[in-house]
Amino acid sequence: MAQNSKTSHTVTLTDNATGKSIEMPVIEGSVGPSVIDIRKLYAETGFFTYDPGFTSTGSCQSELTYIDGDVGILRHRGYAIDDLAENSDFLEVCHLLLYGELPNATQKAQFENDITMHTMVHEQMRNFYNGFRRDAHPMAIMCGVVGAMSAFYHDSTDINDPQQRLISAYRLIAKMPTIAAMAYKYSIGQPFRYPNNKLGFAENFLQMMFGNPCEEYEVNPVLAKAMDRILILHADHEQNASTSTVRLAGSSGANPFACIAAGIASLWGPAHGGANEAVLVMLNEIGDVKNIPEFVAKAKDKNDPFRLMGFGHRVYKNYDPRAKVMQETCHEVLKELNIKDPLLDVAQELERIAREDEYFIEKKLYPNVDFYSGIIFKAMGIPVSMFTVLFAVARTVGWIAQWKEMIEDPSQKIGRPRQLFTGVAERPFVPVDKR
Repeated sequence: MAQNSKTSHTVTLTDNATGKSIEMPVIEGSVGPSVIDIRKLYAETGFFTYDPGFTSTGSCQSELTYIDGDVGILRHRGYAIDDLAENSDFLEVCHLLLYGELPNATQKAQFENDITMHTMVHEQMRNFYNGFRRDAHPMAIMCGVVGAMSAFYHDSTDINDPQQRLISAYRLIAKMPTIAAMAYKYSIGQPFRYPNNKLGFAENFLQMMFGNPCEEYEVNPVLAKAMDRILILHADHEQNASTSTVRLAGSSGANPFACIAAGIASLWGPAHGGANEAVLVMLNEIGDVKNIPEFVAKAKDKNDPFRLMGFGHRVYKNYDPRAKVMQETCHEVLKELNIKDPLLDVAQELERIAREDEYFIEKKLYPNVDFYSGIIFKAMGIPVSMFTVLFAVARTVGWIAQWKEMIEDPSQKIGRPRQLFTGVAERPFVPVDKR
């Protein structure tokens, strides 16, 4: 991994009680905020930093993804996300994240072929699905099946072998849609569909999700393009909870399949990957366009716990740069399918209000990527339980690229956060008959 950071100056920390001072280097990246290097802080002062949630802590150096939430920037390897979503395709973005550059025509054809040749899963993995209850949540199945991949593909679990790292990356990117589609088919009692090597990545995923043996499935190009864009927009998002989980698991030397399974488990949380699911829950609660004014008033009331889901973002204090592309895609899908659904009417009216109402504008509560993706999935007939699964399919490339970058970073070490202990300091043991 190239080291683009540099030390620009230092900051001095002084303990008023002892008068002891320590100078700490300030490290600059290629863009964005600088960081204070505190690696020697404890050794020289006896202090740790305290940062719940690590929201003010840089845990690694990375060349993959840059976010500036204040002005609404998201770039992969320097390319703006909207530029990639409009002009590229998902496998090109996968190549970009893994190798650092967009492929030329020859590289693109080779990469697409290599990924396509890995889309099938080991036939014995089908038996795993039969071990789950019929009503098992698809994310529970994903955690189990992906974690078990190391038992089937143990020829690519040596993290110290660059070739094995690459093979495991290809396998995960290629097989995740197959595993996800199998989880969906199992939940509705339909037979699994094998991958079709004649189709593109998004097209293949759709035919495995919605095709059946009774008739030929024709992929709608508008829906295929929408799915491809959704995958691009969710491919990576810097050091979020699931990505940090993958890196932390990987720092122990765990195999890549186990690390990605850990990322899936983290993504399952409703505060992370479940946000678009929460949008549909909210739309169901509102129920009808005529009820919107009541719920908007509740959202504006600071004493009311009700919140409009899918508006604003933890990182983006401006417009989510992914949302504009997702908005256009959403409208294209709704127009193509010509669906009459009252919940979609509610969503479109909420979107209009958020763009015109002074309250939303002042507080920068713009519709985010989760707002639109939930609507698209509903329009396409994808059940709510599968929303986070599709997120995992897209984010796999980001996870594996981040994991690969970490393994190849000579400065990486096992993750070991510290704590501020607030429990009982010490006490003697008392025998049970004297308690």
